[in-house]
Amino acid sequence: MATVEVTFTPLPAHVRTARLVATAVARRSGVSESLMDEVRLAVGEACSRAVETHAVQCPDEPVRVALSDQAGRFEIEVINAGKAAGMVSGGGRAGDGTLMPPGFSLAVIAGLAEDVQISETEAGTSVKMSWPLSGSLAAGSPA
Repeated sequence: MATVEVTFTPLPAHVRTARLVATAVARRSGVSESLMDEVRLAVGEACSRAVETHAVQCPDEPVRVALSDQAGRFEIEVINAGKAAGMVSGGGRAGDGTLMPPGFSLAVIAGLAEDVQISETEAGTSVKMSWPLSGSLAAGSPA
């Protein structure tokens, strides 16, 4: 499968759309149905984190999400144009309005995805997550 790229205005309302797209592409790529909740939640955390960063540092820049399958894995990369260090660094607000500890969302993502890589460059921050593909669809069978 070719890479599917989605860019969206950094608004919290668009995080839901990113989750829906990620789930649809994961399903089409052959990710096991038992992993769909993990994909949906991890993408939601990574995109929410990116939206928070953009709100503070670069509200006019879009958040970018790249989805691909290769070498038996489904990979999602969420890229934001801001620097994590310039904000609460993965913190956020809990449902009751209290501040979440720094790195909390990254810990959640690490618990949901099988493999997580976080990198920060001059261009921004990238969170890559991946999950294994199911045997039959990963081998190239049509879905």
